[in-house]
Amino acid sequence: MSKLTQDKLNELLGRTTRPNLSNADLTGTSLKGLSLMKANLFKAILTGMDLTNTDMAGAYLYKTNLSHANLQGVDLTSADLTGADLSNANLFLANMKGAILKGANLKDTIMPDGTKHE
Repeated sequence: MSKLTQDKLNELLGRTTRPNLSNADLTGTSLKGLSLMKANLFKAILTGMDLTNTDMAGAYLYKTNLSHANLQGVDLTSADLTGADLSNANLFLANMKGAILKGANLKDTIMPDGTKHE
């Protein structure tokens, strides 16, 4: 796991439209409202982060840790969340059209319609 600072993250996002953030520990950085469309976030750590209104359409989130994250209003259209940890996350009003959730941990997750997954 490589821990990214906000400065390094901003530099990376400024250089490419499809950032490779695989195995990155992004805790302590801000992604709120950014575009991570088609980003590679394989096994990234986003635990407890505020990702409100972030564009993650088509992102590769395989085995990504999104537990306790605020994903309210996030665009996850066609995102691959296979094996992702979404436990205790807030997906209220998230766009999940075509998202892959195979093997994802949804324990106590607030779903896009506001219901809580048990």
